[in-house]
Amino acid sequence: MRRYFASFAPRHGALALAVALAGCTSLALPASGPQSWDVKSGQNLDLDGLQFAYVRVTPDTMRVLSRVEPLRLAGAFTLRKPVGKQTFQIGDVVSVTVFEASAGGLFIPSEAGVRPGNFVGLPDQSVDSKGNITVPYAGAVRARGRTPEEIQAEIVDKLKDRAIEPQVVVSFKNQAGGLVSVLGEVNAATRFAASPDGEKVLDAITRAGGIKGQGWDLHVTLERGGRRETVPFGNLIEYPANNVFVQPRDNVYVFKQPQTFLAFGATGQQGQVDFGAWRITLAEAVGKAGGLIDVQGDPAAVFLYRGEPREVAAALGIDISKYDSPMIPVIYNVNLRDPGGFFLATQVAMRDKDILYISNAQAVEVVKALQYMRVAIATARETISTVNAGYALKANL
Repeated sequence: MRRYFASFAPRHGALALAVALAGCTSLALPASGPQSWDVKSGQNLDLDGLQFAYVRVTPDTMRVLSRVEPLRLAGAFTLRKPVGKQTFQIGDVVSVTVFEASAGGLFIPSEAGVRPGNFVGLPDQSVDSKGNITVPYAGAVRARGRTPEEIQAEIVDKLKDRAIEPQVVVSFKNQAGGLVSVLGEVNAATRFAASPDGEKVLDAITRAGGIKGQGWDLHVTLERGGRRETVPFGNLIEYPANNVFVQPRDNVYVFKQPQTFLAFGATGQQGQVDFGAWRITLAEAVGKAGGLIDVQGDPAAVFLYRGEPREVAAALGIDISKYDSPMIPVIYNVNLRDPGGFFLATQVAMRDKDILYISNAQAVEVVKALQYMRVAIATARETISTVNAGYALKANL
């Protein structure tokens, strides 16, 4: 039996062991990401992993994406009209002037005589923490959230039975509670009262002296009522709907943060890559990442990872009923093996924080498996040689 094993093992045992080892290692060969066939089949190897939708980039896909604008500000802040009439807020300073038709009334003494312009200016006062101002003989008058005309009407109504044909003029002396703040990468940070005629985000930035630099590496955050949304500065220009009207107490913050994408897989350069421009296309992103490695990359397996709003995903033909989140994880696939695929790649606009992944060609995975098999066979032969040497030693003894 020992002699039989000794003669069989070198011929057959190494092969059997190599096949077994290769079968084990083929499930866990080193790689920089998922295999193309796993992505295209929609397979998620981790049962608890995030489900994604696979979309092949075609002319129909581009027709959908070309109609889609990333309306982050417009989507978050739906108010589409100017401020309109200005209203008082807590902290605003109010000027109140009371006119009477003749002297001898509540505010104009008798000795003043009859003359045009019988009026008295009350001391300027701030809207208090309760939202009120105080007018002699009229008491507390609600000011917060009301226009000057509304306050004037209430004061006149309260004085009409005591003063002589009273008329009242209410105006802003100083606005402190309803200002728009602009700060960050602007030339002159400022606070200003929003114009009733309407001012938009770009107008607010202009009031602050404009941006520093050319702007392609800047982002703009709009904060309103505890909610905030951020867009690249260029987005305000490319998609005018995002250039929304500012409102009192808005905060506009301009900050420097270059738009970037991540490149992984069979690319010449892996890691974080700056746009370096207002906008770039998928084809330009592949070029910035060093292109495909000729001996490794699969031109048909260029993938773009991105979250899309539910309405966009539905327009792409994705069954959104399987997803609960407002953003659907989508993996776009561009086939650069097809000559027409390069034209499609020039139409796909990259977005900030997109992920570009290029999978290895299947032949590369075969080569990896063969290399591991070669190592496994060599290891098996060495092991069997050691075993045979041991048997031979025992036989000699």
